Amino acid sequence: QVQLVESGGGLVQAGGSLRLSCAASGRTFSTYTRAWFRQAPGKEREFVASISWSAGSRYSVDSVKGRFTISRDNAKNTVYLQMNSLKPEDTAVYYCAAAPAYSGIRADLYDYWGQGTQVTVSS
Repeated sequence: QVQLVESGGGLVQAGGSLRLSCAASGRTFSTYTRAWFRQAPGKEREFVASISWSAGSRYSVDSVKGRFTISRDNAKNTVYLQMNSLKPEDTAVYYCAAAPAYSGIRADLYDYWGQGTQVTVSS
């Protein structure tokens, strides 16, 4: 059974940092594009960042550029999201996802999803 399990969420004050992890099991995702999405209450799920299988290409949405960094460890089948200088508007449930090819920001092109981890940033 393929699973993506996120961890590292929590409550943090504005300006603080968190590091999210997404560990995969059941198959290897070393050739997959990995990504993070988030969904705030009452809003659509939105793309945050993605990383290609070799980590040679990374892309992030403008609102997190310079603050969030996506990385991966294929040996551990894990992708990370380092989040610095957090803002209250970053509050959301964060989901990791995997796609067999480059899928950009389109959530419908990602085949595998985690259950999500809550990130809450207080002002």
